[in-house]
Amino acid sequence: MAVTIRLTRMGAKKKPFYRIVAADSRFSRDGRFIEVLGTYDPNPNPPAIKFNQELVAGWLKKGANPTTTVKNLMKKAGLSLSRSEKPGTAAKAD
Repeated sequence: MAVTIRLTRMGAKKKPFYRIVAADSRFSRDGRFIEVLGTYDPNPNPPAIKFNQELVAGWLKKGANPTTTVKNLMKKAGLSLSRSEKPGTAAKAD
């Protein structure tokens, strides 16, 4: 089972709201998912991005692959993409 971390669209017509979820890659975009990891609301300025850092780090350690959009959101939120680091710590540049 290949697990991906991706967005699931919620909200009304013309007012999107997204959940960031861990889901099996075989299921549809808005279909079944394993766990909710956070939310993304593009409507306010600046957009609201919320992640549960412990859950995201746990899924990355288990081998889940984030989509490119989720990778960009994680960078904007200041989360590390490394699978071996502790939650909430960013990689230090030398």
